[in-house]
Amino acid sequence: MKMTKSAWSRVKVSSVTCAMIALLAAPSHIGAQSPLGSAKAFGVLGASTVTNTGPTTIRGNLGSSPGNAITGRGLITLEGTVHAGDAVASRAQTDANAAFTLFSAFPRTRDLSGSDLGGLLLTPGVYSFSSSAQLTGTLTLDYRGNPNSLFVFQIGSTLTTASLASVLVLNGGANNGLYWVVGSSATLGTGTSFMGNLLARESITMTTGAGILCGRAIALTGAVTLDRSRVSNNCGNADFGSGGYSGGFSAQVVPEPASLLLLATGLSGLGAMRWRRRVAKTQSANC
Repeated sequence: MKMTKSAWSRVKVSSVTCAMIALLAAPSHIGAQSPLGSAKAFGVLGASTVTNTGPTTIRGNLGSSPGNAITGRGLITLEGTVHAGDAVASRAQTDANAAFTLFSAFPRTRDLSGSDLGGLLLTPGVYSFSSSAQLTGTLTLDYRGNPNSLFVFQIGSTLTTASLASVLVLNGGANNGLYWVVGSSATLGTGTSFMGNLLARESITMTTGAGILCGRAIALTGAVTLDRSRVSNNCGNADFGSGGYSGGFSAQVVPEPASLLLLATGLSGLGAMRWRRRVAKTQSANC
């Protein structure tokens, strides 16, 4: 029986929808891999340069790409390898950019625009800010013992923390992830105790004594500026063995079923549209 064009279109839409729902709803071996790729090996990774003032401690590789300048390196105690403008740093930047794009596209769980993160107690999900985000005081993140859950913070422009601000993480596991996706630049205030993987489209400034106790500082186009800082990409029991909260993702990443359906429907519609374009192009060529 010959299928009509509309029938083929319905098959195409159905196939893509089912594939997307299966991918998003079913855990797989992919979930055990870090979305950071080779960037996971770095504690600090800049794009244009890395600048340091005063005694700084970094656990993990230190690098910059495409720029190769790392100033104040003699004041850095490093448990890792320096990669200044080499192929390793370039690959790490490529992987970090891919992670930034991936997490930016996740449907949000909750819109926190206009809210201060300080004083909040949050459970795993995707939290968004339409523009800037501020952290004053303490933000508490509770994984609730879920081994595959993670937090993603999508910040439209800047992230700024006040002096002595902190992020407290509870009840985590070895596969948990914590990602801050910042649309422009991030500034960690004096003495801030931060947690998670900080991916900034432009630059990251860590003012005097600010530290990322478990995670990474990665600037995708600008500089990372350090000042008596501490960054560790692997903290042992302090991050529940998650390698600086670099865990993968599974069904728990996006807990809203409606968001899953919306994403799957949108992608299936995109597949159908591309199919129709190919059919039209073929028919035109045959005329």
